[in-house]
Amino acid sequence: MKKTLLVIATLLMSYVGMAQETYHPTAENLKAREQFQDEKFGIFLHWGLYSMMGTTEWIMTNRDINYKEYPKLAKTFYPSEFDADAWIKAIKAAGARYITITTRHHDGFSLFKTTTSTYNSVDGTPFKRDIIKEMADACQRNGIKLHLYYSHLDWGREDYPQGRTGLGTGRDKGKANWSSYYKFMNTQLTELLTHYGPIGAVWFDGWWDHDSDAKPFDWQLPEQYAMIHKLQPQCLIANNHHQTPFAGEDIQIFERDLPGENKAGLSGQSISRLPLESCQTINEHWGYNITDTLYKSPKELIQMLVRAAGKNANLLLNIGPEPGGALPSLALDRLQAIGKWLNKYGETIYGTRGGIVGPHDWGVSTQRGNKLYIHILNCMDSSLFIPTGNHNIKSATVFGTNKRVNFTKTGNGITLNLDTVPTDIDYIVELTL
Repeated sequence: MKKTLLVIATLLMSYVGMAQETYHPTAENLKAREQFQDEKFGIFLHWGLYSMMGTTEWIMTNRDINYKEYPKLAKTFYPSEFDADAWIKAIKAAGARYITITTRHHDGFSLFKTTTSTYNSVDGTPFKRDIIKEMADACQRNGIKLHLYYSHLDWGREDYPQGRTGLGTGRDKGKANWSSYYKFMNTQLTELLTHYGPIGAVWFDGWWDHDSDAKPFDWQLPEQYAMIHKLQPQCLIANNHHQTPFAGEDIQIFERDLPGENKAGLSGQSISRLPLESCQTINEHWGYNITDTLYKSPKELIQMLVRAAGKNANLLLNIGPEPGGALPSLALDRLQAIGKWLNKYGETIYGTRGGIVGPHDWGVSTQRGNKLYIHILNCMDSSLFIPTGNHNIKSATVFGTNKRVNFTKTGNGITLNLDTVPTDIDYIVELTL
């Protein structure tokens, strides 16, 4: 413990100066950004003590559960059905290339062994297993990248300066100690970045807890970001703060929305040049909710993935595992359907970027080199105008077949003349430029 704290102190001292400079991503980081954009599809996993309550991950603050009572859940945390390899194999079969898992959510419970306290899955539960270690090992065995969700706020620690959530958990606001809490976070982040192999990204959440403070709250993000980039230069940093990205961040997140949309009211920020990621739920909630059976259909999910790719973004699709450690059967059904579709059409998604034809109500385009994939998701006619501009279109075929699609030059583009009105989940026409 003392050795770890000494390392943290030394690192922070050296990073303070670095963090004041303009962020210059390393070659490893830039390469990781490209790889991230190529991957296109990830699975989000919200799992913790809150899963046992069956009413989502915000139950501690929503029900004003006392911070001394809530940890008692850990005494009966024993997810006997948890099998990291089973999770990862199902996720890989779905066509996802990475996972993002909650290492520590807002309730403060850690799914990994940490020297900072016994409030973790190894030292504070009868389960006595390091869930993040098992997930990291399963990811490495199966060729899936590991991203780590980490909460910037904590409803249970008294040293965390209280923001606009978690106000009813009984903590003494007078005991707030930012220096202590910041040291705690950086100790945990150092553990996660030194004990679990290569980490694809750290996915922060909670900045918004102090977005209404009369005096702007200083999270000391530049120093923290510099520490992460020093420990693992290729590790990308994302922060779900609903703002235009800050210096030191490598991914821009859009919560419950695609870039450029703001249906959920959390994504009104401008779109940066960073890699983009849209996070969405497979049903209605993030953490496990025992009454939530409103799962999106395979068609909705596949079209969501396609529209994200057409907007040059990844889709991070969330699943809330059950209290016993199994992935919900309804979620597994959807994963299987997505995997089957990607197995056939993944070439039009993986490794592509948003195409020269912008998003429309009828669909989107993705592109790799001189191949432009027109994804027709919602077309009510057997002909469709595609605004390809001055680009010369050499050929048009139905993707995956040699079936030619007739087209005519029309104004500032072409008109595809289809045999019938498309009814597929995604009718894909491959154009060669």
